[in-house]
Amino acid sequence: MKNTRLENILNQHLESFKFKDYCPNGLQVEGRAEVKRVVTGVTACQALIDQAIEHKADAILVHHGFFWKNEAAVVTGMKRRRLQALLNHDINLYGYHLPLDVHPELGNNAQLAKRLGITLKRGLEAWDPRSVAMVGKLEEPLSGEEFAKRIEQVLQRKPLHIANGHSIQKVGICTGGGQSYLGLAAEQGLDAFISGEISENTVHTAREMGIDYFAAGHHATERYGAQALGEWLAETHDLDVTFIDVDNPV
Repeated sequence: MKNTRLENILNQHLESFKFKDYCPNGLQVEGRAEVKRVVTGVTACQALIDQAIEHKADAILVHHGFFWKNEAAVVTGMKRRRLQALLNHDINLYGYHLPLDVHPELGNNAQLAKRLGITLKRGLEAWDPRSVAMVGKLEEPLSGEEFAKRIEQVLQRKPLHIANGHSIQKVGICTGGGQSYLGLAAEQGLDAFISGEISENTVHTAREMGIDYFAAGHHATERYGAQALGEWLAETHDLDVTFIDVDNPV
């Protein structure tokens, strides 16, 4: 498959043109024209690039790519080494940020909710059809402790739990750095909110607004979107796709 055709397929399926993002979505670094073997992962770090080179990949597909808003524009140090490795080995880099967070089937939120037994109902920001945070419901209510254990079992990582001692059924979710949505979730009467990261003020918001909060790790909560997108590509477009999980404790 041509690398430009692969970009078009991904852009259309994720509707990336609908998003105003913090980085470019799509083909970020151009490599060889023909793509057969793809490596997927969460972040285009040096470790993932090195493993893609070992796999003789034609392309890397990630959630966290390059060229973020407000970062230095110069190509030095770490950025130079990453780009040099890609260019020297003629590897294409595709990155999809917000489009991969919110896709209703393959997105990070949808994939994590599925694994936790949460049925997603709507966006938390009801006025925005592309709301990054979402609202869902557990089939049966759980205590905060029971839900924390479920998260730990699914992610193989113990979440930081700010507890308020009530049962949980209505749940808000925003993988990655979604802790700023906690107040809105509380205002809408949700029992709990899950994100990847936590900030100092998140603890006080959860306690004072009476909502359980679970910080489950930025990387851990976003492992599944790129993996699911790669599996979809393999099934529908006959590409050789391998997901590589570069461990990240954050």
